[in-house]
Amino acid sequence: MAVARHPEMRIQRLSLGRENAPLLVIDNLVSDPGELVELAAAKLFAEAPSYYPGIRSKAPLTYQRFILDELRPQFDEHYGLRGRQLRFTECNFSLVTTPSDKLTYLQRIPHVDSLKNDELAMIHYLFHSDLGGTAFYRHRSTGFEFVDASRQAAYLQRVHAEKDGPNSAKCEYINGDTTLYEQIGSQQGVFNRLLMYRRTSLHSGSMRRDFTPDSNPRTGRLSINGFLA
Repeated sequence: MAVARHPEMRIQRLSLGRENAPLLVIDNLVSDPGELVELAAAKLFAEAPSYYPGIRSKAPLTYQRFILDELRPQFDEHYGLRGRQLRFTECNFSLVTTPSDKLTYLQRIPHVDSLKNDELAMIHYLFHSDLGGTAFYRHRSTGFEFVDASRQAAYLQRVHAEKDGPNSAKCEYINGDTTLYEQIGSQQGVFNRLLMYRRTSLHSGSMRRDFTPDSNPRTGRLSINGFLA
């Protein structure tokens, strides 16, 4: 399938929290997002072999090439990656299908996707309903808003201690401030909106407490998630 730029694409260049991690918010990304939804509806999904709370299926290579070609100037300017070769290490249609009472502990708190600050993560929302967006967090006890290799040991030590402590994360999707984490930014899940951020930023999907998992790509919390390195 061909993937083309929406004629009314809008780009915001933002930063997060005290540590000023860059965030790109791009509205009206592709010209025909409905075609992507229909493509997803024709695919077979499988359980994600990671901490992602749902199911996934590979996104087309033409979509990956569109992102790399169309957004390369944004990567270079906003993330300081000029001269770096970039490729997708993963790019999938994704559906959140795990009920809140089935979440593991690490799925109930913000996470990072990598320990390298020069790698990027993206999410492209492909749902119309109010099914939640993405939020970014500061870990209160360490003050960390991102976790790279230099911070990993200190962060994990605190996470393990907190898991068994009196403020251990409840068995639900995190959505806003908690005793352990402070929300430093959030973006709504708007149809055909893309977020791009460093993989080391602490983040989580922000679903309401009454969120009901749905495995139908036409009606569920469908997105395209990708990692670039």
